[in-house]
Amino acid sequence: MSMAAVGLLAGMALGFAGYFGGFGAFVLVAALGAVGFIAGRFLDGDLEPGDFFRSRERGDRRR
Repeated sequence: MSMAAVGLLAGMALGFAGYFGGFGAFVLVAALGAVGFIAGRFLDGDLEPGDFFRSRERGDRRR
């Protein structure tokens, strides 16, 4: 499935949730969609848990 089709389906799901369930349902569907997206990336092997918890090296600090 192309990314355009996935985006279309996600947009339609958010639209239906917002229309029928209100803003709270919209936020819930968006949050669960983000969790599912991250879980899918982990399962595909595109992300590793260390990507979120790795500390910056000393030269990479921002001020």
